[in-house]
Amino acid sequence: LPSVKEETTRTNAPPEMMRTMRSSAGRTAISGWPVRSFAAAPTPSGSTGDSMPTGAGRRKQGGLPSNFPDLIEHWNVGAFKATGAAMTIGSLGAAVGLGPSIEAAACVAATALYWKIGYDDMTNTHHAIRRNFPVLGNVRYIFESIRPEIRQYFIESDSEASPFDRQHRAIAYQRAKQSCDTVPFGTRRDVYAEGYEFAGHSMWPVHAEPENSRVLIGGPDCIKPYSASLLNISAMSYGALSDNAVLALSTAAAKGGFYHNTGEGGMSRFHLEGGGDLVWNVGTGYFGCGSGGAKRVFDPVQFAENATRENCKMIEIKLSQGAKPAHGGMLPKSKITEAIAEARGLQYPALEDCNSPPRHSAFDDPVGLMQFVQQLRELSGGKPIGFKMCIGKAEEFSALCHAMIQTGITPDFITIDGAEGGTGAAPPEFSNSVGMPMAEGLTLANAMLIGGGLRDKVKLIAAGKVRLDIVSLIFIHT
Repeated sequence: LPSVKEETTRTNAPPEMMRTMRSSAGRTAISGWPVRSFAAAPTPSGSTGDSMPTGAGRRKQGGLPSNFPDLIEHWNVGAFKATGAAMTIGSLGAAVGLGPSIEAAACVAATALYWKIGYDDMTNTHHAIRRNFPVLGNVRYIFESIRPEIRQYFIESDSEASPFDRQHRAIAYQRAKQSCDTVPFGTRRDVYAEGYEFAGHSMWPVHAEPENSRVLIGGPDCIKPYSASLLNISAMSYGALSDNAVLALSTAAAKGGFYHNTGEGGMSRFHLEGGGDLVWNVGTGYFGCGSGGAKRVFDPVQFAENATRENCKMIEIKLSQGAKPAHGGMLPKSKITEAIAEARGLQYPALEDCNSPPRHSAFDDPVGLMQFVQQLRELSGGKPIGFKMCIGKAEEFSALCHAMIQTGITPDFITIDGAEGGTGAAPPEFSNSVGMPMAEGLTLANAMLIGGGLRDKVKLIAAGKVRLDIVSLIFIHT
């Protein structure tokens, strides 16, 4: 390959003269910006300066390497037609030479399929790659479709995947099937690797009493406190989950003695049928306790009817969630089934889309939130009332603490959601870059509640998957 050396020059034009000029290598540059020109070294004897290597090692104009083989580099509609013509001639020759046979029929069928796929690609209006690279462009979509399986079975290690790696998935499957989940020969993790975490045990273990594995939630103003399990089912809405999924979770909650958070989709018949303890999540759409379509408003009468159900043990006001903090949602009317309309208190058949705005309409500041907490506590008959949030700004959580002190109204619990939370309706910009992670948010909330003298009145709940670092934080902050 001809060697390439890079020379960097800087134009001397004044900064205010942002005119376009040509560098010595023929590339466009803006005044005051560095310009890179590429000069080829002398070519070997016996070769011409115009010769270019072919294949994956070829360098394009400007010295940029081409990683495509010649077949892909030069494939276009003309190449497709030329290849198809050659295949057609070959198929006719095979039919004449071999006569009626399986081999001849296979050649004709392959040629017909080639032309069919190619013309479909050239006439499609959705995929530019297929249109510009007939037949061959489909290879990309084939590889894209099997990429997750290739990565999972051939590339990914047992501890790499997110949010749950293969080791944790295997444990869940084994325990669900009541099969052996023990591991021989010790851990497979590198215990000396940077970031390795472990729990320090006691030399004198004690028997864990069942009552010590539960937490009583309810502040001084709560008439009906609730004894909650340490581990529970986090918020997932009916509609995002199917009928059977919600019924299975609620049934498991009843058998296991832990609560099931409904998510902001309301209490459906399947939540109630399972018989488990429920935490009713009240979101900005006020599903099950509001009225209206595109603009939802809180309905205290409807709220009281659902909040006083026996299954409903606590009410959680959703301010934001980690997967998409400060972001609402829209449920199209075409997706509102009879069961969803029943759970959310919507009209059926739906005449308009159902909106979940980014913020509540029942209050608009920290003091209003505390007053809303008190209102829900009275309407529910004294059940524990709290709110869920993904912390974005420390000063805003500080304002909530000031409002608690100012009004004398405290929530019974606060659920802290982390930015690592997930949902089926979050833009990637929100999931990847907005909100405070769980560990930081939980630490901040605990510290501010202690500083305000409120920690003994408010329980903290961590929403998200169970990890060692989160468990350690919970025990530290309890």
